[in-house]
Amino acid sequence: MNKTSEMSNQYFTGRQNDFESSARSYPRRFPVALKKAKGSWVEDVEGNKYLDFLCGAGTLALGHNDDMVNQAMIDLLKSDAPLHTLDLTTPVKDRFVQTVFSLLPEELRAKAKIQFCSPSGTDAVDAAIKLCKTATGRSTIIAFSGGYHGMGHGALSLTGNLNAKNKVANLMPGVQFMPYPYSYRCPFGLGGQKGTDACCAYFERLLKDPESGITLPAAVILEPIQGEGGVIPAPVEFLQTVRRVTKELGIPMIADEIQCGLGRSGKVFAFEYADIVPDVILISKAIGGSQPMSVVVYDSSLDKWTAGAHAGTFRGNQLAMAAGTVVLERISKKEFLFDVARKGNKIKAAMEKLKDEVSIIGDVRGRGLMIGVEFIDPNGEKDLMGNPPASGEIAAKVQKLCFDNRLIMEKGGRNGSVMRCLCALNVSDEEIDIMLSIFSKVVKEVDQNVR
Repeated sequence: MNKTSEMSNQYFTGRQNDFESSARSYPRRFPVALKKAKGSWVEDVEGNKYLDFLCGAGTLALGHNDDMVNQAMIDLLKSDAPLHTLDLTTPVKDRFVQTVFSLLPEELRAKAKIQFCSPSGTDAVDAAIKLCKTATGRSTIIAFSGGYHGMGHGALSLTGNLNAKNKVANLMPGVQFMPYPYSYRCPFGLGGQKGTDACCAYFERLLKDPESGITLPAAVILEPIQGEGGVIPAPVEFLQTVRRVTKELGIPMIADEIQCGLGRSGKVFAFEYADIVPDVILISKAIGGSQPMSVVVYDSSLDKWTAGAHAGTFRGNQLAMAAGTVVLERISKKEFLFDVARKGNKIKAAMEKLKDEVSIIGDVRGRGLMIGVEFIDPNGEKDLMGNPPASGEIAAKVQKLCFDNRLIMEKGGRNGSVMRCLCALNVSDEEIDIMLSIFSKVVKEVDQNVR
């Protein structure tokens, strides 16, 4: 094989197909071998450049190879500081913890504890489950339909999507799912404020009804904005109801901010929109500044476990702490968050306009730079609310054509029908304009073939 062919996408993806497990996912949709990355752009081995609106599923809050983030890691590497410390402390770790605590609501900051977990957000979920079960002495967990909390055995049991669960027997027992407000596809067939009110009433009555058949759980876990479930923001009233009821009944509330947190929504934490304070916050993805990191931050009243109750070899990643400190300091600035909200509103407005011009977009939703566009089959049978069925097939066509036009975006939601914006939070307005131009052109092309 000559040298040129060995530097082709086909060469590397073919080798990946030979060597890697069938569980791989992204290469099936984006068959490239990446060579370089900077900011919101990636380049493959053939020299093709792509605008990246996936950015590590939201992990790269400041895009690829941010200069300040990289410099923090370079400085650490040159200092001969330890890179792997288990849970031993260092000045780097101390600064990181103080930075995390500085972002917390004041009510929690004064009594917060932090648990460093294995690198994946899934482990933070499992740690939080163990924490709350230990603290309460109870055995069950309440989760919500459409939620995504990871692929570990415990976290998967709390996840709504059935595709990953159907072939895995004997997941963690004792998980009760409840309806999550989803106005466009309301679980009660109501939508709007009435749908939100029904979800609130159902949650409260089920937990307070002495004949409900449901014992008090060890915790209630939810995403303030569901990510993989289709970018569905929880209404303020719903989050406030869940917080009020869990407080009244002494149930720890876990806010999974792994994808929607750290500036993504236009606030440091998405639960801040409801002016509530959860008992437990799960943080991962962006917190490591491109390096693996996950933590659980929680109210010290829950700190009932003993030494070694939760561990992990790589919970002392010093590079992630050094890089993550830079990210946290930058994304938490008011002007930065204001700009995230502004850019998100710009994208949403353009998507809403596009929705009015085509027949294949059913709903546009989100907060900040976490935006979802739900694709529908306009010729399909309408549901009880009068909405056409979700179409993963149409979303897949849009995704492929976007990729062919050098734009990377990921799908999610029911039936894979929702195209999602998870770009870098410091994406430029010019880059947003490029994305909107490509996306609009592609959607209109697909729409013409559907009509």
